Amino acid sequence: MADDASSTRTPRSLIDRARANDPAAWARLVDLYAPLAHRWCRRSGLNEADAADVLQDVFLSVAAHLGGFQKERSGDTFRGWLRVILRNKVHDHFRRLGREPGGEGGTEAQLRFARLTDPEPADEPGDDAAERLLLRRCCALIRPEFHDRTWQAFWATAVEGRPAPDVAADLGMTPVGVRVAKSRVLQRLREALGDLDG
Repeated sequence: MADDASSTRTPRSLIDRARANDPAAWARLVDLYAPLAHRWCRRSGLNEADAADVLQDVFLSVAAHLGGFQKERSGDTFRGWLRVILRNKVHDHFRRLGREPGGEGGTEAQLRFARLTDPEPADEPGDDAAERLLLRRCCALIRPEFHDRTWQAFWATAVEGRPAPDVAADLGMTPVGVRVAKSRVLQRLREALGDLDG
């Protein structure tokens, strides 16, 4: 378990590590964002098989162009950048369907393509569903780094909103210990998501 280690080390950002071709960073980036990107693919009208193909193209493009991703403005986010790449790959997919001889689709494919000409707006910081999905995924990835009691203290106070003294009584901890546990997990979440800004 890495309870104490996560609060004492100074990690490079996930994006910096992925840019340096760190396999663990790439795996974490894909683990965090593939479920969200898959959701966007399905909402764009792709079936499961096509969504898988487009996701592969998306992450190949991310790998090829991550060095060019920059936060030039305060609103620039990795998630927004990923969304633009995905939207372009979905457009490419539907364009290929229109040019391939003998392809099926006809009116249905054209209707799907028409929906893409008026795309959904990119997820804004207030897009609760996308943020919840990303946060849930990040929690699942960092959960093994913490002792059960530390995680339970965090979850009960930060997620369920229970007062620290009540949680402390339930877990056999002091209220200060509960607050420290919550702080450690929140710090790790910030570390895992910090430079991505969603």
